[in-house]
Amino acid sequence: MPSVPFVKASACGNDFLLVQSDAVPAGSNLPELTRRMCSRHDGIGADGVEWLSPDPQTDVHIRLINADGSPAEISGNGTRCVAAHLAARGKKKRITIRTDAGIRTCILRSRAGGRFDFETAMGEPETGAPRTIQAEFGEITGVPVSVGNPHFVIFVDDFPVGWQREAAEIGRHNDFPHGVNVEFVRVEEKHSISVLFFERGAGETQSSGTGACASAVAAIVSGRAESPVTVNTAGGVQVVSWEGEVRLTGSAHLICRGEFFV
Repeated sequence: MPSVPFVKASACGNDFLLVQSDAVPAGSNLPELTRRMCSRHDGIGADGVEWLSPDPQTDVHIRLINADGSPAEISGNGTRCVAAHLAARGKKKRITIRTDAGIRTCILRSRAGGRFDFETAMGEPETGAPRTIQAEFGEITGVPVSVGNPHFVIFVDDFPVGWQREAAEIGRHNDFPHGVNVEFVRVEEKHSISVLFFERGAGETQSSGTGACASAVAAIVSGRAESPVTVNTAGGVQVVSWEGEVRLTGSAHLICRGEFFV
């Protein structure tokens, strides 16, 4: 029976499957295979698959496909999971990874068994002026931010009941023809925020690396927070600093390896 080997990893509860692209049978439909592998009931279960291939200028090239089979430019957490996988295989502490949003560099800060702590250079963010959109549940205002992929950051005093339905509607709103990642953010203090995430192609996730960066940047730009910002999520804590480029510090751990029957 043909099979595809994989490694499963998680960064603050945001889980990914790491697969070598050349391990897939020729002619495979990668979006469909990704959907099958990411199924929580009939597959392995994950928020997406990072497809790995060689790159002449970096340690690896990765292509991210979300759990629903849609492509994504980058995942901060997924990139960190790949860095952990590569660090476990060798002794490098500086790992360069080519994503569809550009090259990202992960610096290994510490390791304990299968847990790795990295600081990742995430590049320079792009922010827009706050904008208000009209949704079925009413008007809502957020800050558009790009950190290689698009985000819409919404500040709240308290997280709304049923926020997932609101986030899903915002994510597919006509104002965002390519979809958008949605964050609900509550500012705790000048250097601390709490965030809920609803990501394109995955839905509600326990954390998001790019979402953490976008939320922190929006909080800093709007005067609500100051760098560095501790980002509290359902899956754990990450720290975002912003001085020219954004730097994301957080952990990733390797869960298991196996083979998926195709």
